[in-house]
Amino acid sequence: MKFFKIFIAAVVISFLSQKSYSELIVDVDHLIIQDHHSGKILFEKDADEKIYPASMTKIMTAIVTFDLLKKGETSLDEMITISEKAWRMSQSGYSSMFIMLNDQVSVEDLLKGIIIISGNDACVALAEGLSGTEKDFVILMNEKAEEIGLEDTNFNNASGINDVNNYSTVRDILKMSRYMIENYSEYYSYFKETSFTWDRTGGDPITQGNRNPLLYKNIGVDGIKTGFLTVEQYSLASSIKANERRITAVGSGFKTKNSRSRESAKILNWGLKKFDTIQILKKDEIFSNLNVWLGKKNKVEVTSSESFYLTIPKRKKKTIKAILEYEGPIETPIKKGDNLAVLNVYVSGELIKQINILAAEDVQKSNIFSRLLTSLNYLVWGDV
Repeated sequence: MKFFKIFIAAVVISFLSQKSYSELIVDVDHLIIQDHHSGKILFEKDADEKIYPASMTKIMTAIVTFDLLKKGETSLDEMITISEKAWRMSQSGYSSMFIMLNDQVSVEDLLKGIIIISGNDACVALAEGLSGTEKDFVILMNEKAEEIGLEDTNFNNASGINDVNNYSTVRDILKMSRYMIENYSEYYSYFKETSFTWDRTGGDPITQGNRNPLLYKNIGVDGIKTGFLTVEQYSLASSIKANERRITAVGSGFKTKNSRSRESAKILNWGLKKFDTIQILKKDEIFSNLNVWLGKKNKVEVTSSESFYLTIPKRKKKTIKAILEYEGPIETPIKKGDNLAVLNVYVSGELIKQINILAAEDVQKSNIFSRLLTSLNYLVWGDV
């Protein structure tokens, strides 16, 4: 058997010349930027320091509710009675949906009141309606935080109002945002709705706009949540989708509402312009075939054990190489799923990823006469 190295030319893509982009300079205290598909962190600044997440807390309030919807433990049209505690939140100067005492409001309307207009009253009403008390709902929030790996986060209320025991980091808020986008596609569209009209009982309908300023810039942003506390200033978890790419960023400590909007747009555009993400392999998709020894087929189709996205600075795209290595021809019998080779991915000559390559099909041994003929050809001609 021989050791084969196959240069996968399709992965080494020819690119147009690229501009050189300067490093990111942004006026915010805490920041993290991630390419969604590859998971690569593109930039971070004090990403693990404690912050008060303010209304970004509501992302977890929505996640817990979406889980309950998926489990069938509630429904979008379930009606919830508004308690005095929830109603008083609407009278306290906080962002509000302006629900009325003893009103009946659907889960879907409360979700829209939370996600679109950041209603603190809607958070309390939904938490009480689904768990009995806001305190019990917060238990679910913290259990979910632990499940998805939020290592430096504790929730103490469902809305994010000022509370020293309601804290997080921009890294954890990023994890939470990514989890939301990946796992609740059927509900995530709420985050891009630019307004919500609450047809309240005993008064005229109230229409309020989405608090996320980037939704109005027509740059491809489709979520996710703003926040403000005097102690923390302005914050924003945001996500932009452009062609097949998605960039998500979380910033906290913007000095003004206008700078939050301006700097956040700059942050997302920087991620799109400075980096590219390339799908090297897609799990279970046939991408090559390898030589087979003494089989009913001469070649076996192979696939990847995982999907792999690579995010790199645009100036380095020409340096990508992928080399498939295996000992072959591969002896039969071969079973689907057998580990046959390794794909080594290099950037600027540095090995950055090894991916197991699997048989995509069974290949049986050929009959004895075919094997004898093949062996004879090999002895005489050195050719399999």
